[in-house]
Parts: sequence; C-alpha cells; structure tokens
Amino acid sequence: MKKYCILLLSFLVIIQLGCSKAQLDKINTDPTKSPGDQYDPNELLSTAQFKSSNKGYYQLLYQSTMMQLLASTYLYYNNGDKYVNAGSFTDYQGRIFEEGYADASTIREMQRLAQQKDPAAYSNLINIGDIMFVLILQRITDTYGDVPYSEASKAREGIKYPVYDRQEDIYKAMLTDLDKAINGLDPAKPKPTADLFYKGDITKWKKFGYSLMLRVAMRLTKIAPDQAKPWVEKAAAAGTFSDNNDNAIVITDESNLDGQNGTSLALRTVSDYREVRWSKTLIDALRKNNDPRLGVIAEVPQNGLANNINENLSGNTDTAVQIGLPNGYDLSGGTFDISKYAGYPGGTGTGADFAPLGRYSRPRTAVYLKLGGPNFVMTYADIELLKAEAKVRGWNIPGTAAEHYANGLRGGLQAMAQLDQLAAIPDGVISDYVAKHPLDESSQEHAFEMINTQYWVNTGTCFNFIESWLNWKRSGYPVLVPVNYPGNVTNATIPRRLIYLSTEVLNNTDNYKAAVSRLPGGDLLTSRVWWDK
Repeated sequence: MKKYCILLLSFLVIIQLGCSKAQLDKINTDPTKSPGDQYDPNELLSTAQFKSSNKGYYQLLYQSTMMQLLASTYLYYNNGDKYVNAGSFTDYQGRIFEEGYADASTIREMQRLAQQKDPAAYSNLINIGDIMFVLILQRITDTYGDVPYSEASKAREGIKYPVYDRQEDIYKAMLTDLDKAINGLDPAKPKPTADLFYKGDITKWKKFGYSLMLRVAMRLTKIAPDQAKPWVEKAAAAGTFSDNNDNAIVITDESNLDGQNGTSLALRTVSDYREVRWSKTLIDALRKNNDPRLGVIAEVPQNGLANNINENLSGNTDTAVQIGLPNGYDLSGGTFDISKYAGYPGGTGTGADFAPLGRYSRPRTAVYLKLGGPNFVMTYADIELLKAEAKVRGWNIPGTAAEHYANGLRGGLQAMAQLDQLAAIPDGVISDYVAKHPLDESSQEHAFEMINTQYWVNTGTCFNFIESWLNWKRSGYPVLVPVNYPGNVTNATIPRRLIYLSTEVLNNTDNYKAAVSRLPGGDLLTSRVWWDK
C-alpha cells in the first residue's frame, strides 16, 4: 500500500510539472460561465425575450380563469376559477414578481456588458434594453402595485434591498424612459444579432417602442386621463404598429423539453390540457357575434374517457356543437359538481367510459397543444383597439375610431394564422365579418364596451391572459359575473391584483411593509393598484 501511494504521488507530481499554466487555467474555468470580455451581450437579449414571453403556469392558474376565458373543475385551478387560495399554490402568485425581476436583471447585465465592451457599437442594443425593461416592469407593477423600479436590478451597485417606488412615479418614469430609448435608436448603427422579436430591425423596434408607450399611457385612463392623453397622441403621431407583420412574437423552441414544464404556452403541458376548457363566457360571446374564431380555436373531444384524455386525437370543430364550461364548478359530487349544472350536456357513455368534461369545448389540439408555437407579446390588433378608444375619447390621433376598430377586428382574426396555419381564417370571411360588425358610437360607453370586449377576445384567443386581465381592470369590459364558490377569499369578486412574492417579507422587510401600507386593504387579492381606483 505504501509503495502504491509513493508511485501515485510521483505520478501526480509529474503530471503537474508537465501542465502549462494555460492548461491549468482551462481546467479551472467553468465553461458555462464565460468572462464578460468574451461574452456577446446580444445573447442575453434573446434570453430575456424568451423567458419573459413565457408566462407559464401562473397565468393558467389565475388570469385565464379569472377572466372567464378558460374554466376548470379541477382543484388545482380553484385559485383563479373560484378565487380560492388552494394549498401552497399561492406561491404562483409571486412568480410574475420573481421571474420578472430575474428577466429585468438579465437585461441590465446585457447593458452593463455592452457598455463595458463598446457603448457606441452597442448603442441600439442598450436602448432596446431600456424598452425591454419597461415591457417587463409594466407587467410587474400592474400585477402588484408599488414595486422596485428606480433601484431594481442594481445588486452589482450594492443595492440588495431596493425601495418599492409608488406606481404613480413608476408610470412617469416608464414613459420618459421609453421616450429616451426610442429616440436613441439609430438604423445606421449596428443591429442586435440575437433579437427574437424583429431580428434586429430597428425600424420595427421604433414601432414597438411607440406601441408600448401608447399601451402604458392608456393604462392611466381611469386615474389620470389628462396625463395619458399627450403620451397617447405622441405615440400615435410618431408611428405604432402598421399591421400584423409588426406583431411581437416569440417562437418557442420545439426541441426544448422544458417547454412541457411551463416555459411555453401553458396548455403545451398535457395534464393541464386535459383539465381545462374554454369558458362558457367566451364561447357564448363568440357565438353571439358569429365570430369565425369559434370554428378554428375550439373542438369537442371524442366521446369516452379514453378518447377524451388522448391528446393525439383531434376533436369536432363544428361551431354548432361547441359548448363552453361555466366557471365555478367542480367534480366533488356536491352542490357545485358540474353534473348539477342546469345546462350540463351529459354524455354518450356512463361510468368509466364517460369523461365528465368530454362534451365541453377545449382549445383545439392541433393549434394549442404543441411545442414550437408562438407566444404573443403585443399585437397590432391590441394597439388599434386602444387607438379606437382614444379616438372615442376625442383625443387627437390620426384616423377615425371606426377605422381603428375595424383594423383591430381584422388584425385579431388574421393573427389566428400566426397562431397556427390550421387556425387561419379566409380573407373573404374576415372582410365579411368586419363589414358586418362596425363600431357603434351611439354612446361613448357602448363604444368602450365593444372595443374592450374585442381586446379581451383577441388577447384571450392568443393566450395572452395576463394582458386580458390588466386591460379588464382598466376598462371594466367585458362585464363579467363573478362566481360565488364556497371558501372564496374575495367575497365573490374577481381579484384585482396578486399578492407579493412571499420571500419579500423576509428579505426586504421594511420596503415591503411600506408598500403594503399604501395598499387599500393590504397585500390582498381584492386590493387595487394606484391606477385601478
């Protein structure tokens, strides 16, 4: 044994003497963590775009069902469908906060590396970073209220416990930051090389920036319309999205298995796909208006339990058979069991051969249950509808309210082809629908209802459920009837916000408490953020 140890030691000495310093440095360098001077900051842009566009489970658990776009009878979805804080699932309420700031930090790191390497050459990338930062932070503040902004993502500067800025101040900062960033974009300078939105097209980024500016400003219509008006007019005059070619879309990675765990559209997870259905509220609205989307987004599964849970079997897309699942029901066998619902459609089988949800319409398998599909960040249809509302308000932007509304309808229907070619609606059908559904401006409030109901349909069918909820909070449309399920924690009202990330009370105690003290009612689902008064 002693002889073996001596030989081994001698061997190690020889190996060490034979290794150059360069070889040792290579051995001791983590290949997954490149030094800043060797790392291309462009790659961090694509990372932030991909992650921030993938909202995962939390919008399925909350916003999709709160907005009565989807519905579920399963306990897992009681949080949003029935406003019940079920078990540990409340942790998902903090995900927009947690993951949003992680994405924002990625953007700030991208900008730091770009500044370090060559600020002139990376000028466009740096300014796009500021636009992305606003995109991400708007979602966070709209969800929770007061949040870190001025001190956010500054750990490198020694700020570990950022102050929670008042939302009113955040909105002022977002608008001025956007204005500065857009003005800094220059098509003559080098373009980003890893841009998932526009492949480095600076002209499209300017349109995106002004479209985001318009959306940010329109959030203020309820609390501060006088502040919103000049920014909306500025953005509209400068040039927002022109058509669906400007839509900000991230195509998910078909080969990325993580896509089945919440890093792509929520319903690309098979178990969730089996347990949710389109809400009765949405299906009824589409049928009432003879909306052609009904025939491309929904299907009734084949009869029988086995067929119902087989995601490889497509269903019946005939509009005549589509039935939406009412929100607020379960499978418990009690008063709220779906079989007790007066309009329960029943089934052709019994017992184990019958799936309780089998006759209700689900999102179409071939369109929504796939990897490699699109995540819609912001669309031409969204912006045109907001411009239609601005015109109804009498604000000075080009075009008429009727024209912008028609553009919003057309853009929303055309976007189905971007969702999947199987969902494409023929041009003739689109034109006919738009012609038969003009904006009714007989009263301002009725026009607001038509416009924002379409916004709800557009964002819902594109699975941008968070934006559906945020605009509903602002506009009040469509008028939704809340469910009143036993054990709900909102007094049978639709949640107005989500609760902060739970670890903030421990890690950033003083700033968290200060923010909560400014919320009417405290850190609750029923409290309202500043602009939602």
